[in-house]
Amino acid sequence: MPRWALYGAQTARAVENYAISGERAAPALIAAYGWLKWAMAQANRDFDLLPEKVAGAIAAAAREVAEHQLDEHFPVDVFQAGAGVSLHMNVNEVVANRAHELLGGQRGHYEFVHPNDHVNRGQSTNDTFPTALRVALRMELDALLPVLQHCQRAFAAKGRQFDRIVKAGRTHLQDAVPLRLGQEFAAYATALGAARAEIARAADVLLELGLGGSAAGTGLNTDPRVAPRALRYLRQATGHRWRQAHDLCAAMQSQFPIAMASAALRNLALELIRICNDLRLLASGPMTGLREIELPALQPGSSIMPGKVNPVMPEMLTMVAFQVVGNDAATALAVQAGQLELNVMMPAMAYATLRSGRLFTAAIAAFTKHCVIGIRARPERCAAYAQSTMALATALTPALGYSRTAKLVQQSLNTGRPVLDLALEQNLLPEPQLRELLDPARAAGNARAPATGARAGLRGPRDAPAAKRAANSPRAVSAGRRSRAPAPNKS
Repeated sequence: MPRWALYGAQTARAVENYAISGERAAPALIAAYGWLKWAMAQANRDFDLLPEKVAGAIAAAAREVAEHQLDEHFPVDVFQAGAGVSLHMNVNEVVANRAHELLGGQRGHYEFVHPNDHVNRGQSTNDTFPTALRVALRMELDALLPVLQHCQRAFAAKGRQFDRIVKAGRTHLQDAVPLRLGQEFAAYATALGAARAEIARAADVLLELGLGGSAAGTGLNTDPRVAPRALRYLRQATGHRWRQAHDLCAAMQSQFPIAMASAALRNLALELIRICNDLRLLASGPMTGLREIELPALQPGSSIMPGKVNPVMPEMLTMVAFQVVGNDAATALAVQAGQLELNVMMPAMAYATLRSGRLFTAAIAAFTKHCVIGIRARPERCAAYAQSTMALATALTPALGYSRTAKLVQQSLNTGRPVLDLALEQNLLPEPQLRELLDPARAAGNARAPATGARAGLRGPRDAPAAKRAANSPRAVSAGRRSRAPAPNKS
């Protein structure tokens, strides 16, 4: 164990035993554990369960953990002992050693502050790890939601910008009736709004915590007053309305809130994959593809073909979304793997879900900035496809019937002549009526791009207004950056 290390023997054994992936706990999880130990120390002090000086030192040390000042002292691999015991003891040892220093002691000597007796007073891995995981995941979602909202609004803006551009629709990758390019892009915004609303609902479910359950949810060796007081401190620090689970045994057994959040991220991934696939098709070409839109040229030229411009941002986001889908599969398996009073697979859930949130926050921000905002339409190309689609003839079926219209379409395909010319030649309907029915703009309908706002899924989670979350949430929890959280009020 290095002399500079603030961790102790249990952490050192974990590092030796679990040299697996080389990846350490997510910064969000470390920070969440720091806030949890900070809150518990003050709650224990309030009820005279810890001496004032000891509790103050523990709270100060734990706050340094929460603010990412001690991240280098958390070397435990993400794949470790079940339930997260190794990471929990890593936290206890770091906080104890740092608190000991603050009281004038030396690292590795626990006469003033002990990892188990003081830092972990009234706590267990059984209740603190799932609590820290839910806090961390909520903070990751807090960082993701405004980024996703920005992407949604960017697509909605393109929907309004492109609203007068008529193009050919495509179903089964075959010609379909015309629609407006703006309708297509507005629909992307609507889909992202629905995904965002689902994530916001899952984020609210994470607010219920099992803190105070101790071992197996029984509350053994705890003072029932402490956890509610600690949650009050946690609310002050983060701006979220954390609440104690009404059934602490259930909070140990079931990790349904984690599964719900992971599934919401997976569903967002599925929508993003679909949208990115569309963008790549719409921008395909430039000479032999659809080329109805142009994506920003970020990296012109391939390794062998000069001047070739690839759709790199949709490609990047698609690969990130694939990873998120895989992370959800791992989370689902971990959530169902709990036995009896505890699910010991929580470290796997933490690794997968926190990684998904972190990846999406960065990837969607880059995608919006470097791709969506700069998308341009090619109206002439869109109009040419709209005029040439055979599906325009669908507008004739009320007047001519399905069978007669189908014959007309087949004649057009066989001869290469436009449907309008053939219909005029055969005097099927008066010319003004034919021209009106076969007008692509008419076929595209009159619907306009939907307005953005609360009804479009732009509102944040219900527990706090967006401005309050931005002001009060310790952003370092979700983004892994060093930052100062607002000083909590004493209660």
